[in-house]
Amino acid sequence: MSANPAAGSPEHVRGNQAPDARRPLPPAERGATVIPDRVVARIAARVARTELHRLGGPLEPLTDPAAPGVRVSTHEGTAHLALSVDLPYPTDIADACRHLQREVADRVAQLTGLDISDVTLIIRRLATADRPGRVQ
Repeated sequence: MSANPAAGSPEHVRGNQAPDARRPLPPAERGATVIPDRVVARIAARVARTELHRLGGPLEPLTDPAAPGVRVSTHEGTAHLALSVDLPYPTDIADACRHLQREVADRVAQLTGLDISDVTLIIRRLATADRPGRVQ
């Protein structure tokens, strides 16, 4: 038996950097997953709609709530989100905006793996709950 591996043996192939089926490639060498802006926008809109429902509460649905409008721009793993929303009235606007920005950024980052640089909010209107007004 010789101490040198034969030319066709697995030991010889290892010198040519053949991938080993038991050892996965490092993350940097595996490639990249590209998520289109349209998909990120749909995820952000769904998260915003869910959080707006929580802000309004289940007993106070907004009258004719418009779906949140979302614009997204992504570049090298970082996304910028711009949302236009209707907020429930009455509410603490500053607190509601901070909550919405934080939740949308956290959930979109969690679901897509993107870093969210910022979430810009545009408040289209304050929508009142559908409840009877005061009777005079």
